[in-house]
Amino acid sequence: MNAPVLADILSAHQRVAGIVRATPCDPSPSLSTHMGQPVWLKQEHHQHTGSFKLRGAANAVAQLTPAERARGVVAVSTGNHGRALAYAARKSGVRCVICMSALVPDNKLQAIRAEGAETRIIGRSQDEAQAEVDRMIQEDGMVMIPPFDDPRVIAGQGTLGLEVLEAVPDLATMLVQLSGGGLIAGVALALKAQRPDIRVIGISMKRGAAMQASLAAGRPVQVDELPTLADSLGGGIGLANQYSFAMARDLVDDVVTLSEPEIAAGIRHCYFAERQIVEGAGAVGVAALLSGRITAQGPVGVLLSGGNIDMALHHRLISGEDVDLMQEQRA
Repeated sequence: MNAPVLADILSAHQRVAGIVRATPCDPSPSLSTHMGQPVWLKQEHHQHTGSFKLRGAANAVAQLTPAERARGVVAVSTGNHGRALAYAARKSGVRCVICMSALVPDNKLQAIRAEGAETRIIGRSQDEAQAEVDRMIQEDGMVMIPPFDDPRVIAGQGTLGLEVLEAVPDLATMLVQLSGGGLIAGVALALKAQRPDIRVIGISMKRGAAMQASLAAGRPVQVDELPTLADSLGGGIGLANQYSFAMARDLVDDVVTLSEPEIAAGIRHCYFAERQIVEGAGAVGVAALLSGRITAQGPVGVLLSGGNIDMALHHRLISGEDVDLMQEQRA
């Protein structure tokens, strides 16, 4: 497969229209005042399955051949891709198996199971879980739909960028979660293919940001996976990465990484000022604005990428309690 182009994103937008929700993109008075520029929130946490991941998964499943549908799909996931793929597969009557590490929060595991997918917990890293995926492909003939490094998935995520630009035609800067790179690659392509002047800034956490480390090294590298409030941004990008690394390298203008207290502040702001329940990864764009490390001239788009947070953890965070991340992972 070739790397996606704008035409692929436009086709994906039509292909997934019946399964993906066009989520709101609304102004944020509080953040606009803070920045001195209009700030718009793309509320993808209101997507079916609670995150943007449904866009890429739905686009990939829709393009399976009849023979591939009969064999079933498998994927590795930190939670949100698994839930999205399970949803899309169920809608299409396709068997789905999701492999995850023990670091995936239990609420995300249960949500995947609720969509009818089979789940397998393998080791304590995405790489270990990927080994089980590889085995199922070889031995059981299943079809892998990767969470990010796949042209169909990248094109599906890019439909989000089309919606943002339609809502904010004079957009100047877009803040996008940076993890495996499928999201930021698709969104940046959708935006810059139409408006090359738009700045796209990747936002990640300091603890185990594989794409940020890879971009700094100039090649895909491995990093240790660490507990983080932005758990959806964890995992490696694959040393044999074919698409998302190169696209992120060529299309992303800057990268900002955040501490755990800064991410917690973003979650709290989303709740108290925006009246939105957003998971750690979903709140990193807001957190980056609050940190003071983002400068912008003109309207800023911020993606609230997901809302699949454990509500007991959310309650502790908004109550101002200190959160022991290691304890969260042992729970």
